[in-house]
Amino acid sequence: GGLEAALAHGTLPRLSDLTVSEAVVLGLLRQGVRKYLVILGHGSTDLGEALRVYEEAGVLRCYAFRNEVAMAHAATALRWQYGEQVAVVTSIGPGALQAMAGSLAAASNGVGVWHLYGDETTRAEGFNMQQIPKHEQDLFGRLAATMGESWTLHTPEALRTALRRGSLRVNHPFKAGPFYLLLPINVQPRLMTAFNLAALPARHVPAALAPADAAAIAEAAALIRRHRRVVIKAGGGTRGCPAAVARLAEACDGVVVLSPGSLGVLPDAHPRNMHVGGSKGSISGNHAMAEADLLIAVGTRAVCQADCSGIGFAKVEAVVNVNGDAADAAHYNRTVAVVGDLAVCLDRLAAALEAEPPAPADDWREICVAAKRRWQDVLAERRATPPLHDPVWGRPVMTQPVAIATVQAFARSQGATCLYDAGDVQANGFQLARDDRPMQTITESGASFMGFAASALVASGLADAPRPVIALCGDGSFMMNPQVLIDAVEHGARGIVVILDNRRMAAISGLQRAQYGRDHATRDGVAVDYAAMAGAVTGVLGLVGGDDPTALRMALARAAAHPGLSVIHVPVYFGGDPRGGLGAYGQWNVGNWVAEVEARYAAQDL
Repeated sequence: GGLEAALAHGTLPRLSDLTVSEAVVLGLLRQGVRKYLVILGHGSTDLGEALRVYEEAGVLRCYAFRNEVAMAHAATALRWQYGEQVAVVTSIGPGALQAMAGSLAAASNGVGVWHLYGDETTRAEGFNMQQIPKHEQDLFGRLAATMGESWTLHTPEALRTALRRGSLRVNHPFKAGPFYLLLPINVQPRLMTAFNLAALPARHVPAALAPADAAAIAEAAALIRRHRRVVIKAGGGTRGCPAAVARLAEACDGVVVLSPGSLGVLPDAHPRNMHVGGSKGSISGNHAMAEADLLIAVGTRAVCQADCSGIGFAKVEAVVNVNGDAADAAHYNRTVAVVGDLAVCLDRLAAALEAEPPAPADDWREICVAAKRRWQDVLAERRATPPLHDPVWGRPVMTQPVAIATVQAFARSQGATCLYDAGDVQANGFQLARDDRPMQTITESGASFMGFAASALVASGLADAPRPVIALCGDGSFMMNPQVLIDAVEHGARGIVVILDNRRMAAISGLQRAQYGRDHATRDGVAVDYAAMAGAVTGVLGLVGGDDPTALRMALARAAAHPGLSVIHVPVYFGGDPRGGLGAYGQWNVGNWVAEVEARYAAQDL
C-alpha cells in the first residue's frame, strides 16, 4: 500500500537500519516515484541493487535503456504527456553528461523529472574512473546546478532536505524542471542506523497563489480599457487554463496569438484565435502582434519564437504581463505585472473587465480575421501542392506540408497525439496544426532537441494509461537516437514514427539560402533505407510512405493496425519552390539578420 501504509501498519519500522540507496528508493516512493528509467554502470551498482529488490517485491518498475539522451527524453515525455512521476538513473561521467544534455528538453519546457547520477567518492583517495579529471570539488554538482537545481549527497543524513528540495523543483507550479540528485559511489552503500523513515518528505503539492490585493488587477483592467487593439500572447503556461484565456479574450475584446507550445489553448476555429506568432509564426499571428497597441502576455518567457527576438510588438504602447514568475512578468518595459497562478489571475482580470467593459474595439477583430483568412488560404494551397520534382530523389515527391498535413489528419481520426522533432518538421508542424485542445500536439520547441520525438514515443510503453501517438521527425533527427527502435519494442510501446527524409538539415539549409544565397555542410549523399532498417528489429513494422497522400494514408492505416511500433519512411521535397514549405513571417536575431534586428530593438523602448 505504499510507504505511508507500511509505516502506519508497522510493516516497516519507523526507525530502520538501511543503506543510503534503499533510503533514496523509499524517499522517492513517498514522493510517488514508482518508475525508473535506468542505464546502470559502475557508478550506480548499489542503487541498482536496491532497485532490484524493490522491483522484485512489486513496489516499482525499472526500464533499461540504451542511450542516456533518449532515456531522458522518454522520461520527459512520461511526465509531460502523462503526468507521471519518474526518475532517470545513470552512472558517472559520460552517462551522466549525456542524461544531463537530454534534460535540457525538460528544463526548457518546464517539465519536472528526477535525475539520479553516480558521482565521485567523497574521500578523495584519487581520481575515480570517468569523473571530471580536474583538481576541484563537486564538479558534476556544479554542472547540474547550472542546468537546474542539484544536491550532492555528501552527508547521507541530509537526504530528507535533498528530497524536499527536489520535490519543490519537479512539482513547481510554473518553474518545474529536472532535479539532479548526485550519489557518490562510496555513499550509496553506507549504512544508516535508526534512520527515521517517517521524516522522509511527502510530495510537494503547490497551492494556487494570486495577488493579495486588487491593486494590480485594477491597474491592469484600467490599462486595457484605454486601448483598442489588444493582443493576448498565450505562452506554454496557458496549457493548463484554456477556459480562462478564452474568457479574458472576450472580456477585453482582443485576439489571441499562440506560441508553438500552446497550440489548442483556443480551438483552431475560434474567431479570436490568430494562430501562432513569432520568428516563424503565421501571417495572422504575426500581423496581430505587429499591429496591436496593447500586449497581454500570459504564461510566456518571451523566447525568440514567441516575440521575434524582442521586436514582434512594434506598435505596442504598454503591457499587462500575467505570470507566476516575477522576473518573467517584468520582461518588458511599461508593464503592469500581475504575478500569480494564471487561471486565478486571468479570471479576476476578466471579472473586472466584465463589471466595467471596455469600449468596443471597432474593427480590430475584423482586421485580424481577414489576416487569418489569408493565412488559411496559404495553408490550403500548401496542403494541395502536387508532388514536386526533387533532384536528390530523381522524381516528384511530396512536400513536407503535404506529408505533415496528411499525418495530422490521420492522427485526428485516431485520436492520436503528434510529437514533433526539431527543424523543418517542427516548424511546418506547428504552422499547420489545427488543434482544438492543448496537448494534441507536443512540439519540443523549448530546446529544439534533435531526436526528441522518436524517443518520447517510447513513453507510451511506460505509461499507466497510454494514448495513441505519432512521432514526426526528419531523417537527421531520427538518426540521433535510432536505438529507440529497440527500446520501444522492449518496453511495449505502440505508435508510429514517420521519418520525413530530404537527406539534409532542411531548416538550416533554408536559413543559409535565405541569408547567404547558398547552403553549406547541411546535407549528405548517403541513401538510407529506413523501412529496411526498422524492419531489422524484431517487432517493428517498416513501411514506405510513397510519393503521394494516398500512398501515405495507406501506410498509416497499416501502421495503426500493427500491435507495436511502426516506422514509415517518406521521401520529401527540398528546393527553391516556395510551395515546398510554409515560410517565415517574423524576425530572428541570427546570421546576417542580426544588425537589422538589433537596430530595431535598440530603437524601441518596450
